[in-house]
Amino acid sequence: MFMTSEGPILHADLDAFYASVEQRDDPRLRGRPVIVGGGVVLAASYEAKACGVRTAMGGALARRLCPQAVVVPPRMSVYSAASKAVFEVFRDTTPMVEGLSIDEAFLDVGGLLRISGTPSRIAARLRAEVLGAVGLPITVGVARTKFLAKVASGVAKPDGLLVVPHDRELEFLHPLPVERLWGVGKVTSAKLRDRGIQTVRQVAAMPEVDLVSLLGRGPGLHLHALAHNRDPRPVQPGRRRRSMGSQRALGRRRRTMAELDEILVGIVDRLARRLRAAKRVCRTVVLRMRFTDFGRATRSRTLTEATDHTETILAAVRRLLTESQSLVYDRGLTLIGVSLSNLDGDGAVQLVLPFEAADSDALDLTLDGVRNRFGAGAVTRAALLGAEAGMEVPLLPD
Repeated sequence: MFMTSEGPILHADLDAFYASVEQRDDPRLRGRPVIVGGGVVLAASYEAKACGVRTAMGGALARRLCPQAVVVPPRMSVYSAASKAVFEVFRDTTPMVEGLSIDEAFLDVGGLLRISGTPSRIAARLRAEVLGAVGLPITVGVARTKFLAKVASGVAKPDGLLVVPHDRELEFLHPLPVERLWGVGKVTSAKLRDRGIQTVRQVAAMPEVDLVSLLGRGPGLHLHALAHNRDPRPVQPGRRRRSMGSQRALGRRRRTMAELDEILVGIVDRLARRLRAAKRVCRTVVLRMRFTDFGRATRSRTLTEATDHTETILAAVRRLLTESQSLVYDRGLTLIGVSLSNLDGDGAVQLVLPFEAADSDALDLTLDGVRNRFGAGAVTRAALLGAEAGMEVPLLPD
């Protein structure tokens, strides 16, 4: 009988993905700090991160922190091709692959012990194959749960491999800072640290009722379970995303409401096309904003009926922006985005549409058909004529 103390779940995460692709393709960039994107940092190599550069940071600040950095424009089609090649390696390793984003995935190798060896051997081979076939470094965490595998890969970065055996799970997890727990961002971290709670061990030692009282029922129960490494979720191949979104970095120049509306029209147009292509409908529309003071805000609206109609979604987004107008004027926007959530299959709601809505639906389908045949730029809405299209970030299939 084959036995192992290693968990069956791998979390594989490409290191500084966009920047690593640039360093792969241009040998002059290897070992040097690289920033992808000019106005806003889309990605930074580890050499740039060592200087304090972070994703989503303004380009001017990034260049002040790291004046020796090489700034390169993004090449989204190249990143998309690299991601597809990496996922081919994943699927050659095991059919049990759950993509999280274009540069990371969970893999379940529990059934491959006799065929391929222990999870750690499979992980080592996976790293070598990604490097050999795609030319990119990748970090892998190996553990019994998805949560712990992801934590392990985070600790092992960059370009590392970390295995957490069954009998050392809490020994590994408990000394880590509370920020390693999924769901602990700046707000939750501040609440915990204000109470003197700095490590996962201290979270685990708190009574569940106290965590719920401090953070709320959902977050409190969630963190209490993770602090004890309770995570029963299996790897789910082909899992459909629960939301889809798109965003646009604006830089620090003040935008008029008319300019913001134009940007939102472009974002919503792309998102609605993705909805229809995936044969899905949404029930909730979310407007996301980041301000010049680095603060963030979200506003959401739940629709009366699930929809994939561009005009219906756009009307909801416009109302949310109008309601946020004072925030926009007072704090200035550096990023704006839209997310569509509460997704269903497009057969979930069957409506008898009024004439105007039916016309709008027919227009959406006509535009989609023309774009599918002649390309995304073949036809556009009048409101977008002459407008800057913005960058389309590569995504996993919807």
